[in-house]
Amino acid sequence: MSSPKILWSPSDKLKNESNMNNFMVWVNESLDYNFKNYQDLWNWSVNEEEQFWESILKFYKIEYSGSYSKVKSKVDQMLETRWFEGIQLNYAEHIFRNYSDEFQAITFKKESDELINISWNELKHKTAKVAKYLKNNNIQKGDRVCSMLPNCPEAVIAFLAVNSIGAIWSSCSPDFGTKSIIDRFQQIKPKAFIATNGYQYNGRTFNKIEEITKITETISSIESTLVLEYISEIDPPCKTDIWSDIMKQPKQELTFTRVDFSDPIWILYSSGTTGKPKAITHSVGGITIEHFKALSLHQNVKPGDKFFWYSTTGWMMWNYATSALLAGGTIAMYDGSPAFPKADILWEFAEKAKITHFGAGASYYIYCMKEGMNFTNSKAIQNIQSFGSTGSPLPPETFDWFYKSVNKNAWVISLSGGTDICSGFVGGNPFESVYEGEIQCRMLGVNLQAYSEEGISVEDKLGEMIIENALPSMPIYFWNDQGNKRYKSSYFEMYLGKWRHGDWIKITNRKTVIIYGRSDATLNRGGVRIGTSEVYSATESVKEVKDSLVVCLDHSDGTQSMPMFIKLHDDIQLDMKLKRDIKKAIKTQFSPRHIPDQIIQVSDIPYTMSGKKMEAPVKKILSGVPIEEAVSKDAMKNPEALDFFINFNLK
Repeated sequence: MSSPKILWSPSDKLKNESNMNNFMVWVNESLDYNFKNYQDLWNWSVNEEEQFWESILKFYKIEYSGSYSKVKSKVDQMLETRWFEGIQLNYAEHIFRNYSDEFQAITFKKESDELINISWNELKHKTAKVAKYLKNNNIQKGDRVCSMLPNCPEAVIAFLAVNSIGAIWSSCSPDFGTKSIIDRFQQIKPKAFIATNGYQYNGRTFNKIEEITKITETISSIESTLVLEYISEIDPPCKTDIWSDIMKQPKQELTFTRVDFSDPIWILYSSGTTGKPKAITHSVGGITIEHFKALSLHQNVKPGDKFFWYSTTGWMMWNYATSALLAGGTIAMYDGSPAFPKADILWEFAEKAKITHFGAGASYYIYCMKEGMNFTNSKAIQNIQSFGSTGSPLPPETFDWFYKSVNKNAWVISLSGGTDICSGFVGGNPFESVYEGEIQCRMLGVNLQAYSEEGISVEDKLGEMIIENALPSMPIYFWNDQGNKRYKSSYFEMYLGKWRHGDWIKITNRKTVIIYGRSDATLNRGGVRIGTSEVYSATESVKEVKDSLVVCLDHSDGTQSMPMFIKLHDDIQLDMKLKRDIKKAIKTQFSPRHIPDQIIQVSDIPYTMSGKKMEAPVKKILSGVPIEEAVSKDAMKNPEALDFFINFNLK
């Protein structure tokens, strides 16, 4: 088979001036190596992982108290690994090392307003005021502070304030349904709540006052609530503190509480496929060291660069993008619909904000391509250095679109990782070419392999994505997960002691990576993942619905479809009104992004003997996998239920 075409190759100038090259030169000089290319560096990073991670600590001059005798604890299980035991540090302290009058800290725009800039001076002083507010409300090291804020500067300020005092951050986007938010925050018993009075999307304003009241009444651990007056015409609720009042307080000194390397920095949430969302807890040290590596080496963010990733505060890419501040970059933030008031609004923002690195979900780029967008005459877009894509595989034709219609000199960085590590396993590489439809490399320190069904590492063949070594930003635990039971079952059941991520991949003989989509049942639309259990909860709250099953299908042209199959109570037939009721329930309770494309009535939903819905086999069958490879009927409770899906023609 011939190799795919090369779409871009880095210039000698980019390679020589890249952060990756600076790091390689430093490693060669400091450790007496003679690495000449990325593959040399990657081989060393996974074979001498302790030396590699210590090099990141030293190269980026990460500041800490205490001392460590070893980089990595020797344990029997990957999930029990601890790093740099004995040292204490603070993430926000490293952010504000970059305090500068030369560059802005944040560039921001929301749908209805003009672009604004936040200086490092303003960021620091506002962070100090919120930190003082938290201390006055007895928030201390280890306490949880939950947030329901839009993608705005105040969210960054609040997070940095929480982190500066050693407390633990946890966030949901305000477009989440109230029950979905409560299901997440109730698990971690937050002591404080920071929320918005409303938000805007697609030209509409959404009032969140009722939701704030419901959340604070339901979660009894919340002792103080701070409300941001994000929408000026919405009055804040009674008996809450107001953001603008905090900002009127006298200037405060910003101080930093250092915590142990493995103490929590934040709690993110899984999609909730098999029940309540898992409360994934990452460490301060692990995220700090990983994000220095990822944003500086693999994204090549430099001081003064403007780094943008279209996201919400409920997606790990918000946390990831915020760490561009670690590298001295400016974070560019946009809050609102990516297609309102016009289809190319994000590109207009990129032009006005003079963005250096532009990132979004693959589905957004596919949308732009299908809209026929062309930016070859835009000087600002031609000045963008890199275009990042994640959330789902970027199809070959969209790679081509970048070079034909966006920027022929662009470095397209297809990134894949997840909430699980709040970073990428595979991503960008300023030393190598971009091949059509392929991700450039396995990231440094990540011993990623493709495993056959026999558990053997294979090349140029489809396999399960497996990580063979521990990483500092892997979860330290799931909150309230006794004995790490959910943690173990999430990643370590298929291959003992090795991390199974749930993606179908191929590692080529060029060491590039191709991802073919999820191998589990998580619904993943444009990088926004949600569990089937949450969709079922909403769907089956409609009284006519007895049972349901939903899958998300990735098609060869890069598009997705999400059909839902429902079993109704006796003698009820599916009609347009019932379809509207189901869609409304999903939208209001959980996520407007995960409304099914089709709703189809079936006589029965297939189950395993142990009573589990058979989403993965149905997904395989609808994707064209032969029935004998997709499922074992002997293991089914009701094998006749599969007949409908075998004969179903997805239009």
